[in-house]
Amino acid sequence: MAKKKETLEFEAAFTRLEDIVAKLESGGESSLDDSLKYYQEGMELVQSCTKKLESAEQSIKQLTEDSEGNSILGDFDEKA
Repeated sequence: MAKKKETLEFEAAFTRLEDIVAKLESGGESSLDDSLKYYQEGMELVQSCTKKLESAEQSIKQLTEDSEGNSILGDFDEKA
């Protein structure tokens, strides 16, 4: 099951996570066992999405200008 989640694209994983949250919030139709399964799947998706976001953050480069106005590529500054 975890391998399948790792291969999902971020958008598909996030959409599935939204579906799970909606099911858990409605609460009416799911048994306790189903709710636990949804919760576990949701947590796996959260971890997968978090890893993908962290990886993307590391890959992002911010264009900046030096003192002469030339564009240079710098590390992403998340505080900016």
